[in-house]
Amino acid sequence: MSENESFIEEVTEEVRRDKLFALYRRYGWIAGLVLVLVVGGAAYNEWRKAQKIAAAQMLGDNVMAALENAGAADRADALDAITGVDAKASIFLDMLQAAARAEADDPAKALALLDGIVANPDTPDIYRQLAMLKSVILRGSDQDRDARLATLDELMTPGNPFRVIAMEQKALTLYEFGNNDAAIEILRAILDEPGATQGLLQRAQQLIVALGGDLTDPDAASGDNG
Repeated sequence: MSENESFIEEVTEEVRRDKLFALYRRYGWIAGLVLVLVVGGAAYNEWRKAQKIAAAQMLGDNVMAALENAGAADRADALDAITGVDAKASIFLDMLQAAARAEADDPAKALALLDGIVANPDTPDIYRQLAMLKSVILRGSDQDRDARLATLDELMTPGNPFRVIAMEQKALTLYEFGNNDAAIEILRAILDEPGATQGLLQRAQQLIVALGGDLTDPDAASGDNG
């Protein structure tokens, strides 16, 4: 390489370096800002996680404290006093409070809470279905017959987590309406349900016998049709 070429290269490198420094002086604050945002964002996320964990722990402590009350009405009042929770936690608290209100012989407040859970568009499906089941059981014969059966039919659909319990409730409802044969038919179907617990199977067998049905011969089932 000649001396001229070497000199030109050195000058070119100096010019490049000067331009780089000039760009840094002019736009270097952007890189600093990006760095601050990245570090700040990470710190904020960690803070948010810590806040969520602390809120969940506080909610758990408050719920446990509320449930330690001996009286059902006191438990319901304590659960109602818990505030500052998100939408999902609020639905969970309403479900617990509804159970306590029902136990405290306050069906009106319990049903109001359950109906609110069902009507809430943010309610997860499993909570909505559980609220529907509890509502239809709590209303009992006070509910319109067609509405009662329609709710139970919806809960009896295959794949529903409360299908078997809804089947038992429909059998009891049909018995209440005087349709023993239809009730026995559903009770027999419960015996073939893979999700039926041992206790529920025993209750179904006892009800079949009590309604005049036969556990071994479906054609032997007898009863009053209504």
